[in-house]
Amino acid sequence: MASTLHDVAQLAGVSIKTVSNVINDYPHIRAETRAKVEAAIAELSYQPNPSARSLRSGRTGLIGLAVPELSLSSYFAELADRMIAAAEQRGLTVLIEQTGGDRQRELDVLSGARRKMTDGLLFSALGLQQEDAELLRRPYPLVLLGERIFGGPTDHVTMHNVEAARAGTEFLLGLGRRRIAVVGAHEGEVIGSAGLRLRGYREALDAAGEPFREELVGYALPWHRRDGAEVTRRLIASGARFDALFAFNDNLAFGAMRALQEAHIVIPDDVAVLGFDNLDDAAYSIPSLSTIDPGLPEIVETSIELLVDRIAGRLDQERREIMAAFRIVHRESTPAI
Repeated sequence: MASTLHDVAQLAGVSIKTVSNVINDYPHIRAETRAKVEAAIAELSYQPNPSARSLRSGRTGLIGLAVPELSLSSYFAELADRMIAAAEQRGLTVLIEQTGGDRQRELDVLSGARRKMTDGLLFSALGLQQEDAELLRRPYPLVLLGERIFGGPTDHVTMHNVEAARAGTEFLLGLGRRRIAVVGAHEGEVIGSAGLRLRGYREALDAAGEPFREELVGYALPWHRRDGAEVTRRLIASGARFDALFAFNDNLAFGAMRALQEAHIVIPDDVAVLGFDNLDDAAYSIPSLSTIDPGLPEIVETSIELLVDRIAGRLDQERREIMAAFRIVHRESTPAI
């Protein structure tokens, strides 16, 4: 017969409430008491009943993660993988939902039946826009990810898009490259990854006294490898001269490098290439890809911690907006410094 909470309490010589507090990781328990309870749990091979714990605490131990896509976006795949690992360390299970970046599907995720099954939601918006900020006001813990909405009613974890893109462009300028093409711009976008990164690119050119050349801007939507290849082929076919290429994510950069190599353009001698994301694949492409690391581990840990604290009621009502630190990773696709 399976051991019960009562059995553990009796063997440890404590109350059932104390055993429950240890199992639920209640912080204010003396070390010797916790050790006795944990020893009793191990001796009896006690396994807590998840359903009973959920009924007592009002929590399920499940959290949601909504992302635009996984199969064609290595960034979101790596994000999801890290989120799952970070959640497991805290005894949580992640339910992943893909929205396709569609506005209605994102709204469905926010109000769907799964929200009754989960204690909170990590939400990467793509279809929703700045004017939709109030739609994020929900009766459950929610942490927003990404660059579509700023200043909304919920906690927000994102990256330094403008500053990182400016630093990346400055890095290329520092290598003596003056005609820097970009791949991944979006027509008319101001708020969003593409708009913010294009702004950082332009700020760096302005600071260096370099002109902004519209003919060197490659527009791409979505940001997949094939899009990077197609846009770069068009840039080459246009006759536009460029000695560096800044792709707004690594997948675009991988596609761009394919197109450059097809055209017998030598990387980095003829064209230096810089990506953004520092995906695992970047270290293994040929040549290996120089890129901007936006701080994914920090984004993941900060997001999970914020959500866990909100679920536990440990934070005040003031929303938090946190930006992860970034760095430039130099590899073979840019010349030696």
